[in-house]
Amino acid sequence: MTRILYLSRNIQRICSIKNEAEKVLFTSCCFSIFLSVVRVLHTGKITFLSLCWNLLLAFVPFFMSRLMTRNFVHIQNKWLFSVLFVVWLLFVPNSFYIITDLFHLSEWHATPLWFDLLLIMSFAWNGLLLGILSIRHIEKMINVLWSVKNDWVLIYPIMFLNALGIYIGRYWRYNSWDIISNPFELIRDIYRIIYHPVQNKEVWLMVAGWSIFLSLLYAGLKKMSREVE
Repeated sequence: MTRILYLSRNIQRICSIKNEAEKVLFTSCCFSIFLSVVRVLHTGKITFLSLCWNLLLAFVPFFMSRLMTRNFVHIQNKWLFSVLFVVWLLFVPNSFYIITDLFHLSEWHATPLWFDLLLIMSFAWNGLLLGILSIRHIEKMINVLWSVKNDWVLIYPIMFLNALGIYIGRYWRYNSWDIISNPFELIRDIYRIIYHPVQNKEVWLMVAGWSIFLSLLYAGLKKMSREVE
């Protein structure tokens, strides 16, 4: 536990973390990394070490929205903000994608099942929190610029795109970088499921289910945070 706190404090110092909620989040992320290291040392295999990379990708939209929030006075031009918002939107699905790593839970038995469940759940939980906090940053800035009266008008479309991103990443094995490196093939595949919705109904059922769940999760956590303030 001492090593986890030491690692967390060093990361917080490097990233200039002073917010108490962010301190707890960073400590939780360090705990996840600690669990992955323990598994590698115990098994001699790097089976779940990719979770650390996925968590790093989840930090990209969080740090981006955090930086935008801290420098909002310089990006209040709506066109500039819109460009940054689109870039952020391409990366934010990475925060929620870690949930699907639970698919791998029963594939390896080198460690007790409860340990692998704890390992994956801790990464998934931290990814969810990073995504939710990042979306909250963006929501606050959009409300300043455009005064959105209904939260769902903003939140559900974002969560719908997140759910679509989860499907694209898990089943088609695309990632955020493919927007630049392989855009035409990605667009072609997305066009195919839009043009043939009935043949791809399982895709849309998954996207609809996850988008509703993520929207309710976000709304619930936001309401609860207000209740305890």
